[in-house]
Formats: sequence, C-alpha cells, structure tokens
Amino acid sequence: MSTQPIELTDIPPIQLARRARYLMCPPHFYDVNYVINPWMEGNLHRSSRERAELQWRNLYRALTRLIDVELIAPQSGLPDMVFTANAGLERSGTVVLSRFYHQERQSEEQCFRQWFQEAGYTVVELPTDVPFEGEGDALFSIDGSRLWVGYGRRTARESHRFLARALRVEVISLHLTDPRFYHLDTCFAPLDDGYVMYYPDAFDAASLEKIEEYYPLEKRILVSEEDAIRFACNAIHVDGTVVLNCVSRELTGRLESAGFRVVQIDLSEFIKAGGAAKCLVMNLATEKISLNL
Repeated sequence: MSTQPIELTDIPPIQLARRARYLMCPPHFYDVNYVINPWMEGNLHRSSRERAELQWRNLYRALTRLIDVELIAPQSGLPDMVFTANAGLERSGTVVLSRFYHQERQSEEQCFRQWFQEAGYTVVELPTDVPFEGEGDALFSIDGSRLWVGYGRRTARESHRFLARALRVEVISLHLTDPRFYHLDTCFAPLDDGYVMYYPDAFDAASLEKIEEYYPLEKRILVSEEDAIRFACNAIHVDGTVVLNCVSRELTGRLESAGFRVVQIDLSEFIKAGGAAKCLVMNLATEKISLNL
C-alpha cells in the first residue's frame, strides 16, 4: 500500500508547515455494502460514488485552506475506509490503533497500521477482544487535559483504561444510549474557547452530568434532534472555524453568535453510511514524525 499522497485533480501537494494536520482517504471505493448502523438501513448500494467524490473534494478543498492534509490510499473492498476518524487516536506521535467492533471493518486495521508505522508513529494496539473505534469515540478537550470517550455501541468501556495508560491522559467515560448516535463524534464536539456542541438525548443522565460539570451553561451549544440527524455535531473545528454538514439557520446563528465562522458542506452521500465531516478526518500531530512518506 502506498503512503504517498494520491494524485487527485486540483489537490495541491502536502506542505511541511506547522499547522494542524489531518488524515483523509479518498472515496474511490465508497459505497453502502452492508448494514452495521441504523443509517445504513435502506441505503444498501443507494449511494452515488460520483456525488460522494464531489462532496469529499469540496470538504478537502475547504480544509486545505485551513490545515495540512495527508492522504492514505483507499483499498478495494473497504468502503468505510474513507471514515479515517475511526483509524485510531493520535497524541504526540503515538497512535492507539482501532479494534473494530464489526467484522466488516476489521480488515482496515492492517491498512492503517502500515500507514502509521511507515509514517514514523509509535503504534499501540489494544487486545483483540477490546473494541475501540478511534477518534470516532475519543475526543480530546481543546486544551488536551482530558479525553472524552464514548462507550455502549462500538467501543468497550474496558478500552478506556488502556487509553489512559497509553496516552497518559485523564479519561472521562460517556455512555451512548441512542443507536443512531453510535460514535461519540456523532453527538458531541468540543470547540474552541471552551465551547461544546452536543445532542443531550444521545447520553444517559450520568454522562450529561459530567458534561455539565465541565462546561458552564454559557459555553454549551445544545443541538436539536433536527440538527443532530443532520450530523451537526460531527463537525471539524480549526482555529475558530467550524466545518460541518448543512444545518439549520438557528444552529448556524448560535455558532456565529459565539464567534465561530461556519462553513457548511453538503455531505449527504456519507450520511447514508452514518458519517459526515468529522468522520472523514483524523487528527495527526502538528509536525511530521518522519519525512520519508
């Protein structure tokens, strides 16, 4: 598998800059080939690869104005590899590799493992019987002082102690209770300046208490069900800019009144598989670990 950037029309080469860096995977083999979450039900083979390519490119172009992007080559037979947020969780050059819950995605692990190793990251692997789905279920607070980790759907709570030890960070466990919001990044988004955007009905009462204890009322942006099912919380934040799927005027106004610049990109083809903006990127260390990519 190549670790070189894929040649795509109108996509500039990766720059060696001290900016945020994300990992993305072009959707050349994207489709809804199976059902492993509620969003896939009724959408088997109903996605348009042509529209998916266009939407992905629009997201890529928007992001490369703000950050640096690395690309991993997509692999035939792995339609969900485009959702690189699920590849693992990175901190200071160490990547905790995902252990996918569903067999349909487990072959992705070797592809991501090879990419991270060849890129110079230290790869930590959990026991094979401990499901963990990377940044899909694990999100750092903006200051990096704590790690919010979901459990109950695709990530086992047992994985949380491994994460705390491997990454030397305080882990706060959040129980996901709505099957539509099967990953934490579908219903919870830490934002700049101490804000958080989340859909309360995706969590149990104890988890909501943890969120409310940490984030003061004026910093909480609660998302309606209407916007939650548009994957509003599946948002990318970069230096005051929030990039997300198309959402309501009310939520856009709330974000803008909090000082954020909002960039909306139609990602409807990916919602058919249960993902949107954040699912399509994985955070990497700001600086390259190795130049031999």
